[in-house]
Amino acid sequence: MKVTVVGAGAVGASCAEYIAIKNFASEVVLLDIKEGYAEGKAMDLMQTASLNGFDTKITGSTSDYSKTAKSDICVITSGIPRKPGMTREELIGINAGIVKTVSSDLIKHSPDTIIIVVSNPMDTMTYLVHKTTGLPKNRIIGMGGALDSARFKYRLAEALEAPISDIDGMVLGGHSDTGMVPLTRLATRNSVPVSEFISEERLSQVLEDTKVGGATLTKLLGTSAWYAPGAAVSGLVQAIACDQKKMFPCSVLLEGEYGLNDLCIGAPVILGRNGIEKIVEIDLNDAEKAHMKQSAEGVSKTNALLEL
Repeated sequence: MKVTVVGAGAVGASCAEYIAIKNFASEVVLLDIKEGYAEGKAMDLMQTASLNGFDTKITGSTSDYSKTAKSDICVITSGIPRKPGMTREELIGINAGIVKTVSSDLIKHSPDTIIIVVSNPMDTMTYLVHKTTGLPKNRIIGMGGALDSARFKYRLAEALEAPISDIDGMVLGGHSDTGMVPLTRLATRNSVPVSEFISEERLSQVLEDTKVGGATLTKLLGTSAWYAPGAAVSGLVQAIACDQKKMFPCSVLLEGEYGLNDLCIGAPVILGRNGIEKIVEIDLNDAEKAHMKQSAEGVSKTNALLEL
């Protein structure tokens, strides 16, 4: 199992670290355009192997895509990160060009690969990969929903003063501050609805805190977060590599599901060795359907800015 991560910055390096520590991949290739940067990150990570008990080989490369050949899974994190006050949508002009070039170069050397898109605006970048590569839809996955759901569960556990292992919840919709659709109605603590434990007002606060989860961290850190995004990617990669058939909300090309067409947006999917094995349609109430529709409209507006 060979995994390539393009972009050796904080997010990409965290992806590589978490994938290696889980010890299911034989090789992780880190690639970056900055001379020596990926090689240095790879060497630093490899020097943790004996300490963290993994045998995954991590190698680095400066813009040499031949080193990524025959990758089973490729992760695209490259592009400029958010700065305080910046929306994910404002990154589109620069990152679209980067993602288009990177995905093309990856496929030249790994035509059977599965691509996971992390670069923002993530739903639109995932859509761009669909429109420009010709890969089947099951092999193009946007990471956002897995991260948003992890942030949702963090906020729920905080509100309930409960261990996070007790909590289950999911976020659908666009990976943006206004587009997320946290399913508070379906969130549970050990199968008991969370509404049994906290007030509607507190649950509404959890929803709002989840939606601005990325912006909150960007304000505190001065740049995008990296630990949770890296962990989210490693979860998706492991589900595919190990054929786990696990369900994650991911940005996926919809063709009629949830009443939506010709856009990538967060929906529950089953991940296995073929990438997206199935899109799961769950029954949403009228309010949730309205929020999904509103979210889709926002994603479509951003997609319209692409120069396809």
